[in-house]
Amino acid sequence: MSSPARHAADWMHQGRFGLMVHYLHTPAGNTPAERTAHHDRTIAGFDCDGFVDAVVSTGADWLIFTLGQNTGYYNSPNHYLDGQQPGHTPQRDLVLEIATALKARGRRFIAYLPAETFGPRELHRAFGWSQTDPTQVEFQRRYRQFIAAWSGQYGTACDGWWFDGCYEWDAFPNRHLDFAGYIAAARAGNPAAITAFNDGAFCVGKVKPVTPLEDYHPGEIHTLIGDQIALGWWKADPVPYLPTERFVDGVQWHGLLPVDSTFAGPDLPDQHYADEVLMSLLRQVRAVGGALTFNLPVALDGTIPAATLAQMQRLGQAMD
Repeated sequence: MSSPARHAADWMHQGRFGLMVHYLHTPAGNTPAERTAHHDRTIAGFDCDGFVDAVVSTGADWLIFTLGQNTGYYNSPNHYLDGQQPGHTPQRDLVLEIATALKARGRRFIAYLPAETFGPRELHRAFGWSQTDPTQVEFQRRYRQFIAAWSGQYGTACDGWWFDGCYEWDAFPNRHLDFAGYIAAARAGNPAAITAFNDGAFCVGKVKPVTPLEDYHPGEIHTLIGDQIALGWWKADPVPYLPTERFVDGVQWHGLLPVDSTFAGPDLPDQHYADEVLMSLLRQVRAVGGALTFNLPVALDGTIPAATLAQMQRLGQAMD
């Protein structure tokens, strides 16, 4: 596909690579108050300066960071949710701190958020989640307010959004998802923010974006075959795959690969690769205009394991 003169994801295409961490906390406690307090203490203990220094030291040009995922607790206050059902966000705005610090260092920030609340049942009332209506009209109306609250809060410190959970499950099939409405909410604070919607395409053996409205492909990768993507990992016989062009249906090609981590739970061990394998994949992706993000493990205090960090630093040096 021919390239447009300008594209919202040009900065991703022009960058070296990105990093992602799934920073998630399930607080302990016998009561809601105890769980809220434990969550507050944990978020307060995150070493933002050390974490940002580590990310910058790798030469990565962007970071994808979790607002939350299926635990019922989030890493940033949100005036919509706090008004509907207090106790599920911290006092500290960790996400804004990280985004602002990265921006000051010339890096970009992308917020990760599921597109639904299927998992945390305690939040179903606040978000109007329906057990009977797969269109989830009321849920989507409220959830867009939830997204817009964060977007306005972060402003131009947030350069993009990565929405997960856009699957074909019965409770909320992705054909009912108001992609345009989600995008508008995500851009409430930054009209230039880019968006991606994950339907697990690579896992089921397809590359086509779930919507041509997204700016970049979410590109969830589970594992590699040699130095190529295992396309259709959920199938019996996955096949090696590499992109052949920058755009798929006008959407920036982007892949997200777990390194020393996994998206598959106990079904797949944590993925570790030699430097040469990751460098080869990165070079092959960039040669056709694609972009690649590496998902790394992270501790609750914000520490990335030393060996993993060192490997990313070597990749950054090799790119230089």
